[in-house]
Amino acid sequence: MAFNVLVTRSIPEAGQRLLREADASVHVNPHDRPMRVDEIVAAVADVDGVLCLLTDRIDANVLEAASRCVGFANYAVGYENVDLARATELGIMVSNTPGVLTETTADLTWALLLATARRIIEGDTMVRQGRFHGWGPMLLLGADVFGRTLGIVGAGRIGTAVARRAHGFGMHVLYAETCGKGTIEALGATCATLDELLRESDFVSLHVPLTDQTRHLIGREQLASMRPSAILINTSRGQVVDEKALIDALRSGVIAGAGLDVFEREPALTPGLADLHNVVVTPHIGSATTTTRTTMATMAAGNLIDMLRGRVPANLVNPEVLPLRRQALGLHEA
Repeated sequence: MAFNVLVTRSIPEAGQRLLREADASVHVNPHDRPMRVDEIVAAVADVDGVLCLLTDRIDANVLEAASRCVGFANYAVGYENVDLARATELGIMVSNTPGVLTETTADLTWALLLATARRIIEGDTMVRQGRFHGWGPMLLLGADVFGRTLGIVGAGRIGTAVARRAHGFGMHVLYAETCGKGTIEALGATCATLDELLRESDFVSLHVPLTDQTRHLIGREQLASMRPSAILINTSRGQVVDEKALIDALRSGVIAGAGLDVFEREPALTPGLADLHNVVVTPHIGSATTTTRTTMATMAAGNLIDMLRGRVPANLVNPEVLPLRRQALGLHEA
């Protein structure tokens, strides 16, 4: 049986090829930008499944227009871009791509931590601009990493992978928000309250999903409780941090620095952020390696193929939908 599939933005060819080999007619957004909601609404009416991205707003309007769709395969770990409750009500399956980007994102977390601590971007800019006139005892003094305390907020897969890397730097690791995680405790990490972690850590790294509870988890009050020498790293979701409060804290010396891969109003930066010398910013590239992005593409495609063939995808995030699917389509367990 042939299927019509929408891919909302070009992904690595391996994922598209997998869909075509599954007898799908693949329609890919021809523009190198996220599709607007009205464009997605118009496109989903005639397709059987959608492979979408975190940057796509899959709201009730989109889902209600997707009368033929059996499912949306999200090319991301997070799925806050999808109205999951409405999808479930409509009998539409939703999947994600967990696990595959864990190590890659942990690597970038450490890249940001080291670059911020040792003022790498400032040094690179100085050399390129011809302002380096030789070694000096007070030149670009940064922060030590070895032997310091690392606070991890969110001890899931990525937070635990970050903690694992901290062993090589002889760091003491605190973790909060998801206490009781056996894996990170086995690494020697100590559970703490968020307040304790913020007060005691030299580096604070955020690894929580975006929920109503974590939106602006780090705001003016939390920043004020951190050490003046502390550095904040965020590779989770931009809205977890109150960016205006962060800018004020960086300007006034409340904290020493920040490394950010995600932003509150992404892709826009809050005015003033780009002017700060004590922040390192990268364009949401936590999972941006060839291997990881290709694996994400094939995982998302595999999830969608399972949905189209009446199977339960391995990474289904709304299992509550299954009774509705079984009743309507005779869905069976994979």
